[in-house]
Amino acid sequence: MEPRGGRSLPPLATICAVLVLLFHGAHCFYLPGVAPEDFVKGDKLKVKVNKLTSTKTQLPYSYYTLPYCRPSKILDSAENLGEVLRGDRIENSPFVFKMREPKMCNIVCRLKLDAKTVKEFKEKIDDEYRVNMILDNLPLVVPRQRLDQESPTVYQLGFHVGLKGQYSGSNEQKYFIHNHLAFTVKFHRDLQTDSARIVGFEVKPLSVKHEYEGKWNDEKTHLTTCDPQAKHTVVNSNSPQEVEEKKEVIFTYDVEFQESDVKWASRWDTYLLMNDDQIHWFSIVNSLMIVLFLSGMVAMIMLRTLYRDISKYNELETQEEAQEETGWKLVHGDVFRPPSNSDLLCVYVGTGVQFFGMTLVTMIFAILGFLSPSNRGGLMTAMLLLWVFMGLFAGYASARLYKMFKGTEWRRPAFRTALMFPGIVSAIFFVLNALIWGQKSSGAVPFGTMFALIFLWFGISVPLVFVGSYIGFRKPAIEDPVKTNKIPRQIPEQAWYMNPAFSILIGGILPFGAVFIELFFILTSIWLNQFYYIFGFLFLVFIILIVTCAEITVVLCYFQLCSEDYLWWWRSYLTSGSSALYLFLYATFYFFTKLEITKFVSGALYFGYMLIASYAFFVLTGTIGFYACFWFTRLIYSSVKID
Repeated sequence: MEPRGGRSLPPLATICAVLVLLFHGAHCFYLPGVAPEDFVKGDKLKVKVNKLTSTKTQLPYSYYTLPYCRPSKILDSAENLGEVLRGDRIENSPFVFKMREPKMCNIVCRLKLDAKTVKEFKEKIDDEYRVNMILDNLPLVVPRQRLDQESPTVYQLGFHVGLKGQYSGSNEQKYFIHNHLAFTVKFHRDLQTDSARIVGFEVKPLSVKHEYEGKWNDEKTHLTTCDPQAKHTVVNSNSPQEVEEKKEVIFTYDVEFQESDVKWASRWDTYLLMNDDQIHWFSIVNSLMIVLFLSGMVAMIMLRTLYRDISKYNELETQEEAQEETGWKLVHGDVFRPPSNSDLLCVYVGTGVQFFGMTLVTMIFAILGFLSPSNRGGLMTAMLLLWVFMGLFAGYASARLYKMFKGTEWRRPAFRTALMFPGIVSAIFFVLNALIWGQKSSGAVPFGTMFALIFLWFGISVPLVFVGSYIGFRKPAIEDPVKTNKIPRQIPEQAWYMNPAFSILIGGILPFGAVFIELFFILTSIWLNQFYYIFGFLFLVFIILIVTCAEITVVLCYFQLCSEDYLWWWRSYLTSGSSALYLFLYATFYFFTKLEITKFVSGALYFGYMLIASYAFFVLTGTIGFYACFWFTRLIYSSVKID
């Protein structure tokens, strides 16, 4: 879904809005342009059902893959690209309420369990699947009481299909299904018009072995286990509903309405309220300490050491003195020599520019409120579209660097930039999608969506990369501040701590350290089905990541040049890019300590998607480090007199 919004803001107003939102990062507001819906008493409220989800398997399934009660005709709601990729399958349901008209003990349908049905329910209960529903664009939540905090109520998205345990003193493990749903619809009333807006949708799931008098007569049957005349939920049953072959299950629901002081614009606060703001601020402070430490080192290099070096080199008067030069000036004739595999470096830098542009614009849209959680899949759709259109900048950056390296065939790096990274990601994605398809999960991307993704890639992204490359290659080549010698000088033997592998691995620790606390919340939101929309915090962490990558690369690049090693091109990219290795190691640690995934397919999905994320992080951070080092070397070598 493309972001929606109002008029464009003037630059000063935009900057002010961003700054204000950063200080209130934990408080999200509603998406501009989405109009609330007013309901008067008696209006129909149609509940929609969404996918079944489990944090143990990470495989979503359509609601009607289980033999739940069905409406006369199942209708799919229109889904955007992001929703399909997330596995959302939104359909209508037999649950229909009337605004501010409570009803108790409504019979939905009766189901007789056979061996196949019993197996399906037991498998979903074993894997702790939850049922997700939607009313007026609000997801269904189950309130949970917590005794250890002042605010005792927390909310769980969706309700469990059922539960398992022992019953009536038996040692046998039994399965019970949640077949009675006690809904609570919260509304905010307008006293002037007497209309109301829905601000909350809660449920209390119960397992009830219903009993009835006489013969079964569909919805007109009188159940002895609940009172339809009661004003509040009243269910009387001596035993829960067991999942067992040849038993019948009667699905029922209650609905009551509660007036609320919560206004419609604030109704998502319940879902997004974070009780751990202090941890986020700790993350920011931790990252800032790293930045201040690195900034001190850079300042010392730039203001003291480097300034002294430049002054010393520029004061050399005789040729004999010039021949005695040491340190980074000594390699001035080789420092801008094109590296080995320069074409590949151009491709990776171009791809990194594409990622940087996508990330930056997405976060700006997010902190301005254009990517609200009420628009399911909006974030992923926006990222995909921005990635596609940023292909223009990828081609431009790749071609500019390629021409600086004296390249002549601009179509070759353009072709590789357009295809290499998306091709690798697509190959992993197709394998994972085949595994999901084999499990018959709704998370499998259908052929129509796959065709749309291929069209975005080859129909829009690839042409834009070529257009950007053509424009970039027509620009004058970037001139080096010093001439390059024809014969490369020999690099002296390096100390152990200047070994490329060692310095690269050391360089990735600090950028990862700047983001790892926030990374925990991001992984939790992705793999434990929670909302993450605190983009104010995330934007600050992103800025800190940029500064950290740039500074650590500059520091290590200076030390490398001082030791007369001029092969900085690839090392500058790999120094900050190696933080992706630590990200993947942390994801592995998170998998074994926080998740309960035991199935092969679920584990393959986790590591496959985290591999893609780590690869993207490598390209992003590597490009930031490369450009920082590129700017630094040009700056220092253009500041000294070279004979």
